[in-house]
Amino acid sequence: MAREMDLDSFDIALLTALQRDGSLTNAALAGIVNLSASQCSRRRAALEQAGVIEGYAARLSATKLGYGFRAIMRVNLSGHGQGIEDEFARFVAKHPQIRSAFSVSGDADYVLDIRARDLDAFADFVHRHLLPHPRVAQVRSEIVLKTLKDERGIGPL
Repeated sequence: MAREMDLDSFDIALLTALQRDGSLTNAALAGIVNLSASQCSRRRAALEQAGVIEGYAARLSATKLGYGFRAIMRVNLSGHGQGIEDEFARFVAKHPQIRSAFSVSGDADYVLDIRARDLDAFADFVHRHLLPHPRVAQVRSEIVLKTLKDERGIGPL
């Protein structure tokens, strides 16, 4: 398991600012965290090198791009073992409709976050891909009616 990195108050301020807006320049960060742009650049590079910052991405509006349908699915597999888990992981990786997938404790083996254009596209994915999978024993779906909170990142540092 990776060791946690020791962060000082400047690192935390820098990460907090970047988590809100990953497009900030080092000059803009300097004004926020009260360091020089060159110090921000060195700290950012060190945080990237250490794997604390995993990458940068634009947050897109699924609804405005036509992917407003969202479902949370609980999946139980027909068995367990490394081969079965690996096979299901490959299935998950292959399907872009599955936006997040988690192995969980409780009454499901996995929880999947699915995005689709509409109910028909979702039903097509479920009936043509997920249910026919040889390792899928049971699927339970919850259709997202309203999103109350959908934060990215890790919260306050």
